[in-house]
Amino acid sequence: MDFTQWSQLALICVMGAMSPGPSLAVILRNTISGGRTQGLMSGVGHGLGITFYSVVAITGLVALLKTVPNFFLIAQIIGSLFLILLGGKMIISGIGGEQDNGELKQSTITGYRGFSEGFLIAFLNPKIAVWLLALFSQFVQPDADFTEQLVMVSTVGGVDTSWYCLVAFLASSGGLVKAL
Repeated sequence: MDFTQWSQLALICVMGAMSPGPSLAVILRNTISGGRTQGLMSGVGHGLGITFYSVVAITGLVALLKTVPNFFLIAQIIGSLFLILLGGKMIISGIGGEQDNGELKQSTITGYRGFSEGFLIAFLNPKIAVWLLALFSQFVQPDADFTEQLVMVSTVGGVDTSWYCLVAFLASSGGLVKAL
């Protein structure tokens, strides 16, 4: 994987992490109701959930690419179509002005609970698994060595953890909490 491919992977991961959804709602809820530490623990838990899925996705793809000769082309086409579908849905929902009116409830959560909720919101979301398979199908080569796989998994997990910890940090700062 060269720097250009890695940059593309990292940019896609940043955009994926930044897209609003249930993960963002959980991180914000835990941060606002439990403080900065709880939010950071939720972000770390979410990042580890994503990293776990990444390991499973990349390991499975490499195994399939080595055993099924035409799987690489099929995976790339299906993965591309899925990413296009997700992008189209995001654009359409943005144009339509769909908004979530869910209210954040005040609660007391521990660091462990914040971590586990962050992990579980990532781990129990099947769209994340499909998204990672679609994403990796564009970058994984059948002859990918362990180092290349490690770079990809670390990029995905690192970007996700960094983003949600940044969200927790910003959401726990005085001005933003008052605005919410």
